[in-house]
Amino acid sequence: MWYVTMTDRFMSGWGLAQGTINKLVISCNTYDEALRVSNNARKRNEIRYVNIRASKPYYPRAYVSRHGRAEGDYESWFEA
Repeated sequence: MWYVTMTDRFMSGWGLAQGTINKLVISCNTYDEALRVSNNARKRNEIRYVNIRASKPYYPRAYVSRHGRAEGDYESWFEA
């Protein structure tokens, strides 16, 4: 399992992320999927600090939304 982590500047600071930084974590089954998600994330203006990790991340003071291929979330981010 691979994890692509990023900061969503647009969603940070309001709604469920009021007063925090919104971190988005997308789980991927393969490293190739993680590379595709990472490349797609880097093309978005509101996304910063994109990283690929082999271990599940933990953010103590951030609002974290976790999504993955198994849940069918962010499916377009997995496209080449």
